Amino acid sequence: MSDPGEITRLLLEWSHGNRAALDDLVPIVYDELRRLASKYMRGERPGHMLQTTALANEAYLRLVERTHVSCETRMQFFAVAAQVMRRVLVDYARGRDRAKRGGGLEQGVLEDVAVLSDDRAEELVEIHIALERLSGFDPRKARVFELRYFGGMNVEEVAGFMNISAVTVARDWRMAKLWLRREIYPGVHYGA
Repeated sequence: MSDPGEITRLLLEWSHGNRAALDDLVPIVYDELRRLASKYMRGERPGHMLQTTALANEAYLRLVERTHVSCETRMQFFAVAAQVMRRVLVDYARGRDRAKRGGGLEQGVLEDVAVLSDDRAEELVEIHIALERLSGFDPRKARVFELRYFGGMNVEEVAGFMNISAVTVARDWRMAKLWLRREIYPGVHYGA
């Protein structure tokens, strides 16, 4: 891992408008961006995987397009990267859904990559919609879910980032998963 001080310096410069700092930052953190993408993509069925590199690259492109970024620490950067990856995946899933209905895929979203399975694409959009509803009344649980599911962070990393206890993160993670399952699959009993 690179010098955390260097990462912090570059993040501060980027958040203060120095776009060249992002160019210096990305090679340092790119392996971790790929790790995040890889953690998420492990949930895909074999033979139906979106390429990890394509997801990391698209996240990078969207990050450099941002005009204002407020991240001063490594964890804040990866939380922003998790949000960006979530948006990339949801946009791609929605594009696949439009293509199934004859609307065609949106240009520029993960072109020339292996496909996200249709079942998984629909599920991803449903997760996104349910997560937006959850964030409307319990933003902390929604954020915990996003950081764990899309950001690939473990309980301790989320706790450190959000400045809450690991016990709270673990509880919020369980509750968010249960709530989301009930929203996405109504009528299915999940036990106590």
